Amino acid sequence: MGVAIFLAGSIMTKRACVRARQAREEATAMISAQSMRFVSRLTRDTLALIMAGGRGERLKHLTLWRAKPAVPFGGKFRIIDFPLSNCMNSDIRRVGVLTQYKAHSLIQHIQKGWGFLRGEFGEFVELLPAQQRIETSWYAGTADAVYQNIDIIRNHNPRYVLILAGDHVYKMDYGPMLAYHVDRNADMTVGCIEVPLDRASAFGVMTVGADGRVARFIEKPAQPEPMPGQPGVALASMGIYVVNTEFLYEQLIRDADRADSAHDFGRNIIPAILGTARVVAYPFRDVQNGRRAYWRDVGTVDAFWEANMELIGVTPELNLYDQEWPIWTYQEQLPPAKFVFDDDDRRGMAVDSMVSGGCIISGAVVRHSLLFSNVYVDSYSTLADSVVMPNVSVGQHCRLRKVVIEKGCNIPDGTVIGEDPEADARKYYVTSGGVIVVTPEMLGQERHHVR
Repeated sequence: MGVAIFLAGSIMTKRACVRARQAREEATAMISAQSMRFVSRLTRDTLALIMAGGRGERLKHLTLWRAKPAVPFGGKFRIIDFPLSNCMNSDIRRVGVLTQYKAHSLIQHIQKGWGFLRGEFGEFVELLPAQQRIETSWYAGTADAVYQNIDIIRNHNPRYVLILAGDHVYKMDYGPMLAYHVDRNADMTVGCIEVPLDRASAFGVMTVGADGRVARFIEKPAQPEPMPGQPGVALASMGIYVVNTEFLYEQLIRDADRADSAHDFGRNIIPAILGTARVVAYPFRDVQNGRRAYWRDVGTVDAFWEANMELIGVTPELNLYDQEWPIWTYQEQLPPAKFVFDDDDRRGMAVDSMVSGGCIISGAVVRHSLLFSNVYVDSYSTLADSVVMPNVSVGQHCRLRKVVIEKGCNIPDGTVIGEDPEADARKYYVTSGGVIVVTPEMLGQERHHVR
């Protein structure tokens, strides 16, 4: 049981006081330790819930047949792998994944890639699909999704619940955030990060006092409030919350009884408790330099393309080669990438690119692009500034630039994309940033097969 702090005027029991003091002592010991990993009883007493049911409508055709957390990212991963890997690396080994929208590929991926935990040691990644356990409806919002699984949470009996978004790309040790939460005697802690003001309307924006307490929280405001002294920056919620379990139960039940609520943490739960509960902000910082840490909301096609392109850089902010904080995923057994032919007009090569296993670059040129597994690029073709998802074949004499090619596409010989904006817009989806999305449906090819 967590620190039993409820509404103002409530009195903690003696037993709760003892446990609260013990938890703060644990947190203090963690903070004073020199270890960077923060593995302790706090992480072991935490249940993580990953919100993975979103439609991801702003990703357009990339979420036509899959949930946003299942979208491939970074050459071999899916977006869901990042919060899951953060949990494993933080020694949080009790995880529930809440699914809803077109979840088959997401469920399949988790079953294949995340079944290595040992149930006899109390470790699990548990799938929690919308199944109308309490209400006769699907998940209405993030708070409702947790509420509808409240009996499962009670059975696991955690001291703290860590609520995570399943659609962001970042690396984060959740141990320091748990220690921060306990050390500040909080009811709820909200992970936050600085974002440009012109992008802040896509997030929950908060105002924080000098003591670290959240004074105001507005979900997706039309006119976000800038941070004091920083007119071009707003403080945004990362969709990451640490909540004392008993306090969480109380707020979920109270919110469920409100007919006028959207049953969402950002829209309803957090604003409703600011005046009575202790809600603190946890700034997500790089532990090496104290500056803003890497965190990407790849919620639009332009953001998705940009985040993948960043990985190709010489020293990208997101280091996928970090052996101390690995990103785990389902590891398909594939042969190494192969580059064939070395004639002047037919040279198989890739420059400033990431090329995954199973790819064959056959007398083609790939520049500044990211290729997922099993991509075949045939002779005399050029590919530049592009993201190519798995199982794509590109024919001969093609010229493709700044495209995101969906899984399973077969690009016919002689196809040219990225040179004539008007022609591209007639056949494909073109973003405001000039990124072109190509799907099998747009090519007149088989539907209902993208996973």
